Amino acid sequence: MKKDENFSEWYNEIVEEAGLTDKRYPIKGMNVWPAYGWKIMRYVDSYIREELDATHHDEVCFPLLIPQTEFQKEKEHIKGFDAEVYWVTKAGDNELDIPLVLRPTSETAMYPMFSLWIRSHSDLPLKIYQLVNTFRYETKQTRAFIRVREIHFFESHTCHVDEEDAQKQIEEDIQILSRIAKKLCMPYMLLRRTEWDKFPGAYYTVGIDTTLIKGRSLQLGSIHHYHENFSKPFDIKYEDLNGDLKYVHQTTYGMSERLLGAVIGVHGDDKGLVLPPAIAPFQVVIIPILAKGNVEEVEKQACILRDELRAAGIRVELDDGDERPGNKFFKWELKGVPLRLELGERDIKNGVVAFARRFDGQKGSFQRSEVTSLVKAELDKIAEEMDAKAWAKMKESIISVDDLENPPEMILRFGWCGDENCGKAIEEKTGLKILGTPYIHEEFHGKCAGCGKDTDIVVYSARAM
Repeated sequence: MKKDENFSEWYNEIVEEAGLTDKRYPIKGMNVWPAYGWKIMRYVDSYIREELDATHHDEVCFPLLIPQTEFQKEKEHIKGFDAEVYWVTKAGDNELDIPLVLRPTSETAMYPMFSLWIRSHSDLPLKIYQLVNTFRYETKQTRAFIRVREIHFFESHTCHVDEEDAQKQIEEDIQILSRIAKKLCMPYMLLRRTEWDKFPGAYYTVGIDTTLIKGRSLQLGSIHHYHENFSKPFDIKYEDLNGDLKYVHQTTYGMSERLLGAVIGVHGDDKGLVLPPAIAPFQVVIIPILAKGNVEEVEKQACILRDELRAAGIRVELDDGDERPGNKFFKWELKGVPLRLELGERDIKNGVVAFARRFDGQKGSFQRSEVTSLVKAELDKIAEEMDAKAWAKMKESIISVDDLENPPEMILRFGWCGDENCGKAIEEKTGLKILGTPYIHEEFHGKCAGCGKDTDIVVYSARAM
């Protein structure tokens, strides 16, 4: 299946054949993580933990179930999720006095505790995070990692003395995002969502979007400034230096397994996955090239090579199975291993190791005496080139337009007057979703593509996955 001809079929085929997911579990949208897919996700999680720990967030783990009484405290929040939540109403044969919700996200689970933990300005800022599963009854067609009902999810929650300090947290979140995205070689846009599309209960929401095939967008995550919209209904207050009680200002930052879906969609090709070195379960695969009379020596040297690379901290797999080399090449290309090393009798005599890069198919050889340092340098080079290519491709998929007649299959950039009715009319007319205004201001002077009024507001719009 060709990626450019039918992205959906290509994607569904790749995620299963490469061993990333198994959709045969008997609940739609709740898939099994096989070992290979879970290893990739664990590397993504490790970078999230690394960044959050380095910025003085503490990891916690809250219960899965949320009482209905707490879930209903923030009316805007439940209005946004009430059609998607799973309810637990019985324990054995006993009806529960208070129905319980499987967390769709954790505001209403955490914030009753925040009101107990926070008493004084000295308790602030409070910065916590967790990596857990959330549950939403997604009624649309499910798609592995992108649209599922059990979601592997990262979420950070912070409390601050005022709006200014909360805004500083938003800026820190954006820096955290940039470093995580670099590991994934993942391009993204930061777009402030429209009022009708922001997170339920948020003061404002910044969507994190990337582009997939033919300009289709995929939301990777979001960052929210809550102001006092949750602290008031949950009574989260602190005593300031003057002894006055004030409500905290809050933020959240969340991303999910969609990050893996984006890696597949952005980098993959007709041969299968193309994994960034930072998250590849195996960064290098060694294929011995065997022939009669050289089997023992080649296998011995391949083991020595594997052990050298492993000792240097490189994740390496030696494929010493009985398959032909061509079949092995196909298998590891499908799985997206960044660098393939080939070692045969001629290579050993010449003091070299042949290589092939998964990213672009480039081939060459390393001096055997320098192979460890050369492999490390090549992996770094692959990551840099993958990142640059992905950013360039995203930028090429964005086009500025003055009107919306026969919109091309691209990410569209155009003027908007800012009126909600006009924005919704644009969405209805075009079938596109207004992703929002640039979080980092972009100068614009023109006319609204919907109503023709003069405006200095520019928005981005796309067909969202």
